[in-house]
Amino acid sequence: MNSSERKINIAAVIPFYNERNFIRGVISETLNYTDIVIAVDDGSTDNSAEQIKDFKNVILISNEKNFGKGYSLRKGFEKAIELNSQIIVTLDADAQHKPELIPKMLDIISVCDIVIGNRMNDLKNMPLQRILSNRITSFLLSKKLGVEIKDSQCGFRIYRRKVLESVKTSFTGFEAESEILVYAARKNFKIKFVDVPTVYENQNSKMKAWQAIKGFIKVLML
Repeated sequence: MNSSERKINIAAVIPFYNERNFIRGVISETLNYTDIVIAVDDGSTDNSAEQIKDFKNVILISNEKNFGKGYSLRKGFEKAIELNSQIIVTLDADAQHKPELIPKMLDIISVCDIVIGNRMNDLKNMPLQRILSNRITSFLLSKKLGVEIKDSQCGFRIYRRKVLESVKTSFTGFEAESEILVYAARKNFKIKFVDVPTVYENQNSKMKAWQAIKGFIKVLML
C-alpha cells in the first residue's frame, strides 16, 4: 500500500459472542493498526461489552439476541460504509487472529480487492475435523467459482469498500463468509491469500459442525 492509500480510513469489524476473556486484548491490539474498531456484540450474556466501554475509537453495536456471525458482520459492514471507511478489516474476537499481521495484509490489498488469511500451511494446532471440513469446503468452492480458494473458513480478512458495497449477503451464520466469496468471485473481484498461523489452543470454537455443513450446502446451491 502506497503512502497516499495509508491515509485512507481503515476500520476493523469484530463480531463477538461471550468473549469476556479475550475481547479487550484483541481490540486494544487492533487499534494499533486501524483508525476505528466496530465491535458487534451478538447477544453476549457474559458482560463482554463491559470490557471495552472505556476504549476511544471503538463503536459498539449490540444485537438484541444471538443472531449469528453473518448477521453481525453485515451490521458492522453497514456501519463501516456509513462512516466512509475505505478499507475494512475483519477478525475474530477470541484471539485466533493476530492483529500484528494487519500491516502485512494491508500491503497485499494494494493489488487486489480481498485479502484472506490462509491457515492451511500451519495445521499442527487445527483440530482434525476442521482440517477436513476446510479442505472439502475450499475445494468445492474453488471448483464452483473457478478461483483458487485456499482457506474458505478463515475470518481474518481485508476488504476494499467497493466489495462490501457491491456484495450483499443474506445468510446469518458462519456460512456468510463463504457467501461473500461466491458473489465477489462472480463480480470478478480479485482475491488473494496470505499465510497466517493457526491458533486454537485453550479455545472452544463456536462453529457447530452440523450447522456449518448445512449452511455451506446452501451456499453451494447459490
